[in-house]
Amino acid sequence: MTRIRRGYIARRRRIKKRLFVSSFRGGLSKRTRSITQQERRALASSHRDRDRQKINFRRLWITRINSVIREGWVSYNYSRLIHDLYKRQLLLNRKILAQIAIANKNCLYLISNESIKEVNWKESIKNYLYLISNESIKEVNWKESAGVI
Repeated sequence: MTRIRRGYIARRRRIKKRLFVSSFRGGLSKRTRSITQQERRALASSHRDRDRQKINFRRLWITRINSVIREGWVSYNYSRLIHDLYKRQLLLNRKILAQIAIANKNCLYLISNESIKEVNWKESIKNYLYLISNESIKEVNWKESAGVI
């Protein structure tokens, strides 16, 4: 009896899986059963770690904000700052606050001072943020015209 060659569909499927794990070491990239298991494990890990990465970045931002805020005052901390910001309906997310904390501590101090104040707080923060953005734009334009950048 002559030998019957099998179809190409299963082979294509295995080749696709093999391309996915081609960078793995040893038998994990050569044996079909190991390839299937490792592919499943890798996809599960990547999904889990994407969620974990979001949590880790949030923790990093909170730590940065808290360290800068505690430098300025003895009894003031991150949780009180966030509480005051929400109380005054000044909703800045933690990522932006962390960037402000690193780039310009005085701006973060001003925001926290304004969130503590009662009188005309929203307008003064908007004005200050507008001034800061204009100053940074002027500084960049000056550097471009001077050929520094």
